[in-house]
Amino acid sequence: MTAKLKVGIVGGTGMVGQRFVQLLDQHPWFQVTAIAASSGSAGKTYEESVQGRWKMSGAIPEEVRHIIVQDASKVEEVAADVDFIFCAVDMKKEEIKALEEAYAKTGTPVISNNSAHRWTPDVPMIIPEINPSHMGVIEAQRKRLGTATGFIAVKPNCSIQSYVPALHALLDFKPTKVVASTYQAISGAGKNFTDWPEMLDNIIPFIGGEEEKSEQEPLRIWGSVVGDEIVKASAPLITTQCIRVPVTDGHLATVFVSFENKPSKAEILDRWYNFKGRPQELGLPSAPKQFITYFEEENRPQTRLDREIERGMGVSAGRLREDSLYDFKFVGLSHNTLRGAAGGAVLIAELLKAEGYIQAK
Repeated sequence: MTAKLKVGIVGGTGMVGQRFVQLLDQHPWFQVTAIAASSGSAGKTYEESVQGRWKMSGAIPEEVRHIIVQDASKVEEVAADVDFIFCAVDMKKEEIKALEEAYAKTGTPVISNNSAHRWTPDVPMIIPEINPSHMGVIEAQRKRLGTATGFIAVKPNCSIQSYVPALHALLDFKPTKVVASTYQAISGAGKNFTDWPEMLDNIIPFIGGEEEKSEQEPLRIWGSVVGDEIVKASAPLITTQCIRVPVTDGHLATVFVSFENKPSKAEILDRWYNFKGRPQELGLPSAPKQFITYFEEENRPQTRLDREIERGMGVSAGRLREDSLYDFKFVGLSHNTLRGAAGGAVLIAELLKAEGYIQAK
């Protein structure tokens, strides 16, 4: 049996870090050997560092319970124990960029859950089923950073997973205009109802920076590698509204779309049902077998009922119908901390390993 790759989680005590810990428990390819966080947590066991703030269902996995948390700023020490890291830190943008580049320069691949490097021209922002070709820019990034093996790859904003896969499957019909409103769970802010009781019986019609990300990041996902950088696509034109709703997990989107070449409803459903990407071709451990699931029922998908589809790694759609102003409208749903955050990053790491970008040091 091939030895598992050694993984570090930088920012391992926060909500997304905890989700990484949970997802990597008994992973067939990866084993957590290092956890790093702020200096305030350093020196404690992982169990001690999250005491009173463990937010996942189920107990802390036994294999990480007694790992001694390291200081994330001591890059060389953390990097010495691992083959690659996941990064999910709560810091200022420029601090995150510097920290991730410091890790990459040690020869350590960085799979980032943070937004800091999403627009760095030579850093791929990946949804594995959609734009695996963007991994090709990694060689240019390595040259810039002066490393033979280190690099940074990032996952996109969690909310776009609820509608971008469904639109991607229809790119052949050339979508021209998209209106998307997302109804986003409180875990997207790293909160639960104990932390944020003000969200009970409440909706907040604003999430800072979210609409800009939701309108622009899909265009980078659909962009092309040109020379040493990724150039974003110019279409479709996307406008969004992003709303915080009193839901634990799951981001739901209502979407209106027009096309240059309008498909039929049957053609759309066929594309959704048959869409597969590189993770499905490779049979990656975290890949959903059915990437997009369509519900015929008028009242589905529902957040509580359907967010866990395909272990939370699938996306779902429903209520597809023609519209009086746009060509079609539909509802999409994804699990924001699984497909949209830690799970999506784990799938990126699996893809990078399978394609030879991550190897044992």
